[in-house]
Amino acid sequence: MPARDQVSQQRRAGPDRFPREWPAQIQNQSQGSLMTNIATNAGVGDAAEEFGDSATLLVTDTASWISTHWLQIAIAAGIGTLIALFLLWVKAFGHKLVGDDPANAQWRAIIGRALSRTSFFFIVMVSAELVSRYADTPPTLARTIQFLFIIAAAFQAAIWAREFILGFIAHRVGDDQSASTLGSAIGLIRVLVSIALFAIALIVILDNLGVNVTGLVAGLGIGGIAIGLAAQGIFKDLFASLSIIFDKPFRRGDGIKFNDISGSVENIGLKTTRIRALSGEQVVVSNAILLDQEVHNFAQLHHRRIVMTLGVIYQTPPEVCARIPDMLREIVESHEDARLVRCGMTQFGASSLDYELQFDVHSTDYEKVFMTRHAICIAILTAFNADGIEFAYPTQTSFTAAPDGKLVMPYPDVQAVTDVTNRVEQEQAT
Repeated sequence: MPARDQVSQQRRAGPDRFPREWPAQIQNQSQGSLMTNIATNAGVGDAAEEFGDSATLLVTDTASWISTHWLQIAIAAGIGTLIALFLLWVKAFGHKLVGDDPANAQWRAIIGRALSRTSFFFIVMVSAELVSRYADTPPTLARTIQFLFIIAAAFQAAIWAREFILGFIAHRVGDDQSASTLGSAIGLIRVLVSIALFAIALIVILDNLGVNVTGLVAGLGIGGIAIGLAAQGIFKDLFASLSIIFDKPFRRGDGIKFNDISGSVENIGLKTTRIRALSGEQVVVSNAILLDQEVHNFAQLHHRRIVMTLGVIYQTPPEVCARIPDMLREIVESHEDARLVRCGMTQFGASSLDYELQFDVHSTDYEKVFMTRHAICIAILTAFNADGIEFAYPTQTSFTAAPDGKLVMPYPDVQAVTDVTNRVEQEQAT
């Protein structure tokens, strides 16, 4: 065959014909790809044709239903309108509750905020679902209304749950959100709650549509476990910060003490808390470690108790010792913020007669407590000096004895030294 005729024969070859010179393997592969494309195009075409038939059936059934059940449709439309108006009134009432309490500090404001987030699409679908059966709705239209109602109800439930949870958190936090740096924690909580609730809503919608969500739920569970194990330390500190939000063991500005560290809380973050120590440096401690410690919060004190130990010498007369508690009571009660708890002799010390004085200073200001204690100490010192009462200090008396047990002086007997100057003057005078 001439070359020109051979080329023409190849060009006229159809999809199911190949030149004889091509290998059989290439011809088989080409035929397989061609059949796959034909099947794909046929599937897409069938789906489009099926969708078109469904839409045509829906329109036809709806038109026939409207022409034969117009009275029932009118009554159902009236009932649906009343239901929609009622739900709109509920939404407006929610806005009013929020307006009465802009800070969302009360439960009525939380409920009002949730009601005010009711969507108009949900209101319409609730009305349509409630009246669809009364009007003898065609099956195709009824399934469509039910499908849209499921979508609206699932997302609306997620929105309501989100508002209730976030409102509860805001109610527990109170003013701490604006007075501290926990606003970042609140923002992260909003994101996590929103993602979790809307993911659940999406799974509910897919399950109602007939989709098998078992694999999806299992995948989400395994992914959550993997993320939790990878970020275990971060989530531990995050939950510790949530404990600070809800339990409120301390706030920013409070004076606290844990272990050997005392200071004022400067900053509460997602992972760490910063404390300004009394010695001046800033101490950064993990929230989880901090809550595992025994924390003393001085800001929660209604009063501070001061305990003093006083010691007087053993040479103090008993009648004077008996008057000391009354003297101390008068001194303490002369200060307005001080209240005597108890005072009396406690023991015979090694070098003193010991008294214990306990009194409360009713003030949360440590500077005022410090100055009150100072004033009482000065008043005690003044009163004791005026009455000749001596404070004891550690002393020790040593006694020496001869081998036979007789007490002797620790130095030998010597002749007393006389005043030589006076003696010389007397001799000169004579």
